[in-house]
Amino acid sequence: MNDLYTRFDNIFFEKTRLSIMTILFKEETVSFNQLKKLIGGSDGAIYTHLEKLIKAEYVEKKKELAGSSAQTVYKINKEGRTLFKEYLAFLEKMLKEHI
Repeated sequence: MNDLYTRFDNIFFEKTRLSIMTILFKEETVSFNQLKKLIGGSDGAIYTHLEKLIKAEYVEKKKELAGSSAQTVYKINKEGRTLFKEYLAFLEKMLKEHI
């Protein structure tokens, strides 16, 4: 039972990064500006959280053309999707055990 509480690393299991992962899991691909609008916070703070998720290899980023300008978009990758599904299974197990 104790491993349930320690199975997620501190990169994934941080409020803002978990919010980003939730959005990316649901939407698959989201622009930086969309994330900023949904989460709130400064550009620098959001960027820092995204870079930590990228470094942990949970998220990927790429540049796309949006009309006449470029935008950065973020996508949850296979590892990130797997981790998020494990997190959802963890929550389901906790609910079943404690309700």
